[in-house]
Amino acid sequence: MSEPSEWQRRIAGEWVGRPSLFDATGTWQGFEDIRRSSVFEDGVTTYYMDGGLTGGGPMAGRFKLGAPFAFGVTDSDLDRVYTGPDFFGTGQPYGSFVDAHYYGPGWQTDLNTWNQVLPDGETQVYSSALYQGPAMIGIFNGVYTRNPEKVEARLAQETRCGAVPYILPTKDTAVYGGTCELWGADQKPRGNVQITIELEPVNLLTTRHRVTWSGSLNRSYETVVRRDGFRSLYEGPDAWGNAIAYGRANYGTLHFTDVWKLRSREFMIDAEPGMGAGSTLAVVYELFEGGGLSAVAHGVLERRTGGVEA
Repeated sequence: MSEPSEWQRRIAGEWVGRPSLFDATGTWQGFEDIRRSSVFEDGVTTYYMDGGLTGGGPMAGRFKLGAPFAFGVTDSDLDRVYTGPDFFGTGQPYGSFVDAHYYGPGWQTDLNTWNQVLPDGETQVYSSALYQGPAMIGIFNGVYTRNPEKVEARLAQETRCGAVPYILPTKDTAVYGGTCELWGADQKPRGNVQITIELEPVNLLTTRHRVTWSGSLNRSYETVVRRDGFRSLYEGPDAWGNAIAYGRANYGTLHFTDVWKLRSREFMIDAEPGMGAGSTLAVVYELFEGGGLSAVAHGVLERRTGGVEA
């Protein structure tokens, strides 16, 4: 390939962040300082990652390495193949979001990485779920910037907020809404979808969710969500499932009352320490028809208080 792919152009430059490490239960363990860049030269793409782990608890030995990461990538907007030596596997871009599955010999883990570049073009929401066989052993997640003028502020915010748990409003009705890109499983754009999440708290631990998708995909459902620490349980009538939060990011699976299923990551970008909920959700939703991926939606939802018309 003589020119970089569209995804490669989206992520050009150096991205800086301080993602947090959580164990499988959702308990915060520490930070990983990372400077990540990818260089396209003479038709070859190489990724570079340098940084260090602070803390880590029982996982510190596993995720501490004695050298920076570097690995090759066969660049493509369809299948991006990671050719080692530090990571082997593949990733599929859907516009400004990539879903990657690969193996890291140094960490001895299988990884599923979701990387979402926000509409501002300079903010990236990142997560890597870490697996031993089918069992999750931990997860890294956080927010990166490639704007040198915002690096200091971003690192300070990640340090202050990395361990803050994901939580939605618990006393007042609220609405999160926005426009998301919709992509088919064939990685072709299908247009936009307007997503609205209406929240009606029942008590401090239970909230009724009314969710509406409209535009290039139309669907609405209601479910009662019960929170138990980092865990959430979705208890019908239109959708059933569960979720677990790793810091500001909530990862869920919903089963509808037909053939459809949804996997999600909802990341509360502006969650702060204290007794309150944030206002900006970076969301990724993968929709499955039966066992097969059908569509991917991703974007940003903003909060407004009160009812739907507020």
